[in-house]
Amino acid sequence: MRISVSSDMDEPVARLLVEELRARGHEVLPHGALRPGADPRWAVCSQRAAREVADGTADQAVVCCWTGTGASIAANKIPGVRAALCTDAYTADGARRWNDANVLAIGLRLTSAPLLREILDAWFAGGPSQDAEDLTNVAHVERLDRDPAAS
Repeated sequence: MRISVSSDMDEPVARLLVEELRARGHEVLPHGALRPGADPRWAVCSQRAAREVADGTADQAVVCCWTGTGASIAANKIPGVRAALCTDAYTADGARRWNDANVLAIGLRLTSAPLLREILDAWFAGGPSQDAEDLTNVAHVERLDRDPAAS
């Protein structure tokens, strides 16, 4: 799988994230502080990673900043992106299952190495629900991407 990864800081957790993804057999497309010379601002690098998901260059993305909040907000501004800030494995599983999230947002401050691995395990083990209510909700979000006034 091709995964865009962004971080606004060259932190140990961000470097471990790249190592973990590669060790799991994924191709990593780095952005921000993970790519020499790239713009490391969270709003910019998160948007670039998310855009690669929206345009099909990447299958998924992982965006990081100190809390993960800014990265998730910036990523969610890209139509077609459903970014989820996940602080634990349960949230990562639910984001994939119920929300069909295609961008994982991680906070660099509180994510330890073991927690990062648990989150990634849950994220990649999960897939979108086929439950009618979940599909209806995701379809509604997709309509909002096309027309924010949709009801």
